Amino acid sequence: MPLILLVRHGENDYVKERRLPGRIPGIHLNKRGRKQAKKVAKFLKSAPVKAVYSSPLERTMETAQPIAKAHALQVIPREGLIETDVGKWQGKKIKKLQKLEAWRKIQLSPSRFQFPGGERIEDGQHRFVQEIEHLARVHAPQDMIVCVSHADPIKMIVAYYLGLPLDMFQRLSVSPASITPLIIGEFGSHLLALNYDLSLTYAKD
Repeated sequence: MPLILLVRHGENDYVKERRLPGRIPGIHLNKRGRKQAKKVAKFLKSAPVKAVYSSPLERTMETAQPIAKAHALQVIPREGLIETDVGKWQGKKIKKLQKLEAWRKIQLSPSRFQFPGGERIEDGQHRFVQEIEHLARVHAPQDMIVCVSHADPIKMIVAYYLGLPLDMFQRLSVSPASITPLIIGEFGSHLLALNYDLSLTYAKD
């Protein structure tokens, strides 16, 4: 089955301000985020990418577009890659949310957690994995594809394919514009790297 490059979107002002953007429309990459997206596209330019898929939110689409352009491809939006529905927490500052008892629950026992007015973490992971399984089936084993998504979806996907309990997914880190390559095969899955951050490989930002 194919090599899947899980790419988190670049920086936006909600990331910079430490807010939960959720699915708020109209959140675009900021200047730094646009530079990050270009770096990812440049890094992957010589890779044999067959398709570029993305969450339909602006910040992911804007990260995916330079990658697709470098390979003369069109970005294919996929609802299955969209951010977790964080419900009433959408747009809230993380500093304020950290004071809530519910924040402690999502950190220590996310498998039992449901965002107020939003999605159950367990349901979100199921949705993300179903999407990855679908994309893996429609591509040839030798294909390389890019899936641009968000931090939590990528962490949940990685946790599933590594056989980690969902309650451990918060221990993983996925930085803006990082690349996490994952091979999904008939006889198991292999994580080639986690959170490969291109900002650490460039002398200039």
